[in-house]
Amino acid sequence: MADKFAAYTKRNDFLICVDSDGCAMNTMDIKHFRCFGPCMVTEWGLEKWRGEILARWNEINLYTMTRGINRFKGLVKSLGEIREKYCEIEDFSRLEQWVKEIAELSNDALEHEIKRADSVCLRKALSWSRAVNRAVERLPEEEKLPFEGVREALKQAWRNADIAVVSSANPGAVLEEWDLHGLLEYTDVALAQDSGSKEFCIGELMKRGYQPEHVLMCGDAPGDLEAAKKNGVYFYPILVRREAESWEEFREVGLKHFLEGSYGGQYQAKKERQFLVNLGEK
Repeated sequence: MADKFAAYTKRNDFLICVDSDGCAMNTMDIKHFRCFGPCMVTEWGLEKWRGEILARWNEINLYTMTRGINRFKGLVKSLGEIREKYCEIEDFSRLEQWVKEIAELSNDALEHEIKRADSVCLRKALSWSRAVNRAVERLPEEEKLPFEGVREALKQAWRNADIAVVSSANPGAVLEEWDLHGLLEYTDVALAQDSGSKEFCIGELMKRGYQPEHVLMCGDAPGDLEAAKKNGVYFYPILVRREAESWEEFREVGLKHFLEGSYGGQYQAKKERQFLVNLGEK
């Protein structure tokens, strides 16, 4: 973790952090449509209510203020609703307790918990999470594409700003996808799941000498907005279902405001409001 930050060299006074899944890369929808939700239905034998359950999974994880939620938190929220509406979920309270109490929600942490105190629901959650990872790996490369306008926007921004990938996704997948589509050419560092939280990564990069008003986080989920706010930096939203439009505005309007020092105040407030309304926060 430390090596990536230690090796990082600041080129410009401005820094733009960019999330990957659902922001730069059009990979979030396909992963939920084909991997996360369907694997949950299979693991818990929920085929009887498949259509309704998958629609609700997508609503929770893609189209509301819980967009981008940790996979295990999303699983607990979904299974909790399924338990109330459709059928009993054996030993559900044990999984719910683990998610509430553990700081690191990962496969490794879950495996450790199972060894410490076995549970049917914990074992099924780990089986589900591993199945999701296998399903993601099987997705065709030609379907994992950047959103329209991303490469052009990064190319333009890179002339005057340092570009950092700041993602909570698998590091291997991030590097592979960005390299495949020529996006790494316009980035200075790629920070993913193994580098720490987005909040932590932004904070570490700022230690290289960037002023808060010279740092911008581009993201598509509430967690990206929160990471920006906790570091006192600006946020530019990539709006779900309006991604190409968002990247075009970033290239033509947002980037200019940022580099000219007029991003704060009215423009930042407008973009944040658009983001919240787009995810159903009135």
